[in-house]
Amino acid sequence: MITYNSINVGLPDIDRQAVTSWIIQVASGYGKKVGDINYVFVDDGEILRINRQFIHHDYYTDHIGFDYTQGNILSGDTYISLDTVKTNARLFNKTYQEELYRVIIHSILHLCGIEDKSPEERLVMEKAEDAALTLLD
Repeated sequence: MITYNSINVGLPDIDRQAVTSWIIQVASGYGKKVGDINYVFVDDGEILRINRQFIHHDYYTDHIGFDYTQGNILSGDTYISLDTVKTNARLFNKTYQEELYRVIIHSILHLCGIEDKSPEERLVMEKAEDAALTLLD
């Protein structure tokens, strides 16, 4: 089950049913099934608090994920800062919606095992994001 929640912000204007179907389709393409995935949309203050408390980093980020995947069943919590998504959309010359969908699927790709720590891994992640975004109706 995929859930969508928020802290300190309203839920973004997305078609949750379509996004859920899209996530399931992308996960299936990697041989994975969707278990319990919780998206929590937050503001920059909350993402910074989570980053400091759990990751021990003192900076803003667009998302933080906690992976509870077991075998081929994807499960996890993803916190997405809508403030940073807006900032990054301007920075990367994308619409807010485009950037939001990129971050949403980025978290699923992490759960599927795709990393992005090195420059080479980032290229693989970007290619996977681009491919996934073409599947969104």
